[in-house]
Amino acid sequence: MTLGYLPPTSMVVTMVGRTEDGRSWLAALPSLVEELRERWSLRLGAPFEGGSSAWVAPALLPDGGPAVLKVSRPHREAAGEAEALRWWDGRGAVQVYRHDQEKYALLLERCEPGGRLDTADHLGAGERLLLGAEVLNELWCAPPPRAETGIERLCEVTAEWAGLVETRMDRFRPGFDPGLVAHGTRLLRELPGTATREVVLHGDFNPGNVLAATRRPWLAIDAKPMIGDPGYDPWPLVEQIDDPFAHSDARRVAGERFALVADALGEDARRLQAWAVARRVETALWAVQHGDLDGGSRVMREARILADLAGI
Repeated sequence: MTLGYLPPTSMVVTMVGRTEDGRSWLAALPSLVEELRERWSLRLGAPFEGGSSAWVAPALLPDGGPAVLKVSRPHREAAGEAEALRWWDGRGAVQVYRHDQEKYALLLERCEPGGRLDTADHLGAGERLLLGAEVLNELWCAPPPRAETGIERLCEVTAEWAGLVETRMDRFRPGFDPGLVAHGTRLLRELPGTATREVVLHGDFNPGNVLAATRRPWLAIDAKPMIGDPGYDPWPLVEQIDDPFAHSDARRVAGERFALVADALGEDARRLQAWAVARRVETALWAVQHGDLDGGSRVMREARILADLAGI
């Protein structure tokens, strides 16, 4: 079976295809997928829709067992995914069956039935938050590697982000509260160094990356791993299970959600809130860099609510 098409509406095409490197990768993708299919003796189905930097499709192994083939555009955030998945060894995340580091290709455990945690509407927001926290606790149980690894360190990544925030603030002068931006920048630099422990972080623990499975009730996918403070990971879960800013009393709702998740994780709620402020400030300046001043302004309003909640 050969790869017959790439869906024209796929985010892989619309996002990756915006750059010259992305277009080159897309042009080579059909032959790459065919090479992997032959090498690993797979039967492939039509690729999944969605995502921004990878081609992902259901596969059947030679023995008929289910799997998923994921081929990522070579980029920094994907470089450590296989190593982190092997380190977790199925605890909280999908297992790796095969891996080609050079080609950024992974043959993975398939989650079935595969529904996403953020669309599990038969469950309340609080229950979904606790289910997500259970998965995080499983991921964090694995002690970080002591030797040098291909997984980035959180402190180095957020220090780089802090510099970008300052550069973008100075270059674009978006009119954001300079005190709040400065505090978010300090948090990006200082929070990693004040952690009481380090773990292998998922790096993008939003509820769309937590799928219903058979081996475990829920498993994480699509890690962008780093090693560092566990307080970094929970914010996308809190934000995206049920957007606290969509409620009329956003501060109260956010406070309740943070308290629930912090208790389930054994973490300090104020620390989780501080990380949320830092990440919102970084996101706001990223939006400005990409021409979305209105979006950046909205995110800064959210950062102000979070800062007030955290007593910043």
